[in-house]
Amino acid sequence: MQTILQDIQETVTKYANIISRMINVDVDIVDRDFVRIAGTGVYRDKVNESMSAEAYIYREVIATGETQVVNLPGKDPLCQPCTKKNTCVEKFEICTPIKLGQEIIGSIGLVCFTDDQKSNLLQRFDVYLEFVAQIADFISAKAYENREHKRTELMIKLMGQVVDKTDMGVIAISRDDTIINANSNALQQLGLSGCFKEKIDIRVTGDLIGEAKEYKVMIDQKEYFILGDLLPVDFDLDDYAKMLAFHDIKTVKSKIYELTQVGENIHIGNILGHSSVVQELKAKVQKISTSTSTILIRGESGTGKELFARAIHRESDRRDEPFVAVNCGSIPDSLMESELFGYIKGAFTGADPKGRIGKFELANKGTLFLDEIGDLPLYVQVKLLRVLQERKITRLGSNNMINIDVRIIAATHKNLTEMIKENTFREDLFYRLNVVPFDIAPLRERRDDIEPLSYHFINKYCRLFGKDFRRLAPEVVDSLIAYDWPGNVRELENTIEFMVNMMEADGLLTQKQLPRGVTESSEGPTSSPASGRVRPLRELESEAIEKALKVYGHSYRGKKVAAQKLGIGVATLYRKLEAVHLSK
Repeated sequence: MQTILQDIQETVTKYANIISRMINVDVDIVDRDFVRIAGTGVYRDKVNESMSAEAYIYREVIATGETQVVNLPGKDPLCQPCTKKNTCVEKFEICTPIKLGQEIIGSIGLVCFTDDQKSNLLQRFDVYLEFVAQIADFISAKAYENREHKRTELMIKLMGQVVDKTDMGVIAISRDDTIINANSNALQQLGLSGCFKEKIDIRVTGDLIGEAKEYKVMIDQKEYFILGDLLPVDFDLDDYAKMLAFHDIKTVKSKIYELTQVGENIHIGNILGHSSVVQELKAKVQKISTSTSTILIRGESGTGKELFARAIHRESDRRDEPFVAVNCGSIPDSLMESELFGYIKGAFTGADPKGRIGKFELANKGTLFLDEIGDLPLYVQVKLLRVLQERKITRLGSNNMINIDVRIIAATHKNLTEMIKENTFREDLFYRLNVVPFDIAPLRERRDDIEPLSYHFINKYCRLFGKDFRRLAPEVVDSLIAYDWPGNVRELENTIEFMVNMMEADGLLTQKQLPRGVTESSEGPTSSPASGRVRPLRELESEAIEKALKVYGHSYRGKKVAAQKLGIGVATLYRKLEAVHLSK
């Protein structure tokens, strides 16, 4: 199967020639499989050859999606695996990725073989780099156009299959209200013969279930009640006037219930941790799970507040009913009331004209988890307090009281006591929520859990990424335990995910895979102003460059940031690196 760039090889070749003429360097363009798609100069006769045995710089570009600049080919770290590193005749190389959305589909290489070529490239480095980036965008645009053309052809073929296989019934209706086509589900649900000559009469009843309209359908003197949408055909397609897409009522109710069961069903045994703190929390979960009292979970971000809330629900008598989670910090204040209590048709400007059921109703008989309760607007706090007292809600725009049976579990990382003093959280609501306090200690206060959690996440991401894990170095465990984990378990999981991504084929996790922030301590001053020694400017400049590269890294992006911090251009930095032999 051809790659994306192979499909547009003629276009890629034209752009390679344009770059070569404009910049006066050899151009080498490869696809993501490291096959040369286009080349100029010494590469012209090597098109369609595989470069997998030597394309180490291209591998880095395609793996990271970042431009790579090699100032000293053969000596750069990226060149070390290459068998030709000691005989390399290249003077300078720039590799830029070709991206299609988030996908890296290839790389453009600019290669200098003479000092004049290198000098010319460095003199207008930023301009040429931007020019090549634009060419990469042009190639990407052509690849996108080619891909979309193929997709359109396949989509036409696919749509016929999808319509017939969908779990919805679909009927095509003519301008004189005759059925002219129907998929297999429609035939089954409505008992149609397949002759497609039946007259159909469709009328809206005005009732809604969730977001679906109810219709009364008459076909050959038979009456059906269905839920779905009647869609007009707005373009000229033979005699097609409208399409009816529908479900039967039982299917819709089942889907609405399934939507309330979003998220993993957590058993108390799924919560990992050997520390006495976690064991006490798990014991407390079992004690409070069968109660109907409101619970307030407090803990820093990333400690697993929702995990414990789901475990409480799973251990309770409500385990077979919905668990509905709402993040109060992620919903705009103006929408919070409608999100919790729902609204009827025409309740307010901009509302869904169909109306919407609220989270309290969805959680009826089950558990409603209000995460980040400290972000709840004051006016909604008043209404929530009333619901906790009366166990009834009213949809926006309605006068009908709805009885509810919901257990509330709230959670926050904020200090609600301080918020009460600042008049940003109601004291009476706090006491209604804090019937059963449940405090989760941060990870730094239960360091015994760090090692077992680390192994759990290692196994999780090795399975996910298809990698074989052999050993976690003891010094890595020491570093993980010594770190304070301000992001708690969430930060630990992200760190382990990063390390597994960086793990080599030997299956070992060592210090080199640890993120810099875990091991790095604050740097002190490098020299004392009282030393009395006057140091040469070149020495100070070299030291500043070396320190900047140590902080920001030796990649092209790192050097670009380092140059900005040093107050010089990227091309100037490369010239200075070559002069003081600091390039890596």
